This record gives sequence, C-alpha cells and structure tokens, in this order.
Amino acid sequence: MSNITRFAVRARASLREELLEAAADLLPDKGYAGLRMADVATRVGVSRQTVYNEFGNKAELAQAVVLRTTSTFLDGVNQRLTEAEDLLTGVHHAVTFTIEHAQADRLVAAALGTGTAADLLPLLTTRGEPVLRAAMDLVRTHYRSRLPDLEEATTELLAETAVRLTLSHLVLPTHPAAGTADAVCAVLGPALRHAGQQPPGEPSQ
Repeated sequence: MSNITRFAVRARASLREELLEAAADLLPDKGYAGLRMADVATRVGVSRQTVYNEFGNKAELAQAVVLRTTSTFLDGVNQRLTEAEDLLTGVHHAVTFTIEHAQADRLVAAALGTGTAADLLPLLTTRGEPVLRAAMDLVRTHYRSRLPDLEEATTELLAETAVRLTLSHLVLPTHPAAGTADAVCAVLGPALRHAGQQPPGEPSQ
C-alpha cells in the first residue's frame, strides 16, 4: 500500500468518525425522526452528499452510531470480565457498569427516556440484533475461556440470558445498578456454580 493510499484510508476513517460524532451529538435532541443528513454535514463542514456517500441513508447512519456507542460499552464490559477473579463476579461488575454507564451516556439516556430521542429505542430492542449479537459474542468468549468444559449449547444460552436480562433491566429499570447485577447473577449463579466456577454464595464485590 502506497503512502498516498494509507493517507486516504486514514482520512476517510477520520471523516467517518467525525460524522458519527456529529450524529451522536444531534440525536439526543433531534431523535431519529428529526435528524437530517444536512445537519450532520454542516456540523462537520462537508456536503450532504458526502454523508450519503459514507453511510448510504439515515437508517444506516443511525445504526452506525448505535454500534459505535455499543463498542464503548463492550470495551468496559470486556475489561470487567477480564479483570474479575471469577466469572460470576465479572458478570456482576459488567452489569453494574452497563447500567451506570447507560445512565451517564447522553445518547443512551435520551433513547431510554420519553423525549424526542425515544424513537431510537427500537435500534436497541426490536431492531437491535447487531447490538445483541456483538454483546453475546463478547460474553460467550469469556464463558468459553473460563468454562472450557461447558457444553456449547449451555454456553450460548447463558450468554444470551445475561445479555437479554441486562437489556431488559436497562429498558425497564426496577432496581439501582447493583441491584440489577444481583438479579442477573441470581439467575446465572446456579448454572455457573454447577459448572464449578463459583462456590456457593454471592459474587465477590
């Protein structure tokens, strides 16, 4: 790859990131319905056609913003699962982080609220397959690493259960973050203890 080609690739990556950042900044106030590609273009100082060239349409742009935000969450989840002394403790820390980070993240908080940006919620739920898949892939990887003898079907089920329970509590909160983590671990704990990963009792905090 020539130096000119490398520069072009870096420039395009930088432009894409700027466009995503601009859209992420506009969405909490505009919502999906109110977001205009022209507004994103103006924020970055490019033509509207440039935005369309990069993302195709508004739906693809919004989905890319959601996946970018998801990546930030998954980085934090991965760190907590990796650093925990056992899997159940890692799950507890990861769920707590997810709930607390969602409350602090402007875009996610707006999507989960009742304002204009609430029309973004389907991207996390009914049309949230990319988000669910990315989260389940990460969790499943940690389960396989910590519990290599666990059957594949069981690993898949436990990973999906952890992700869907967390998302359910995120969308319809009934407990503070730590309480949500307790509830998720109460469901997963027996299976993990049966696998010999976690002794009876609560996950270490």
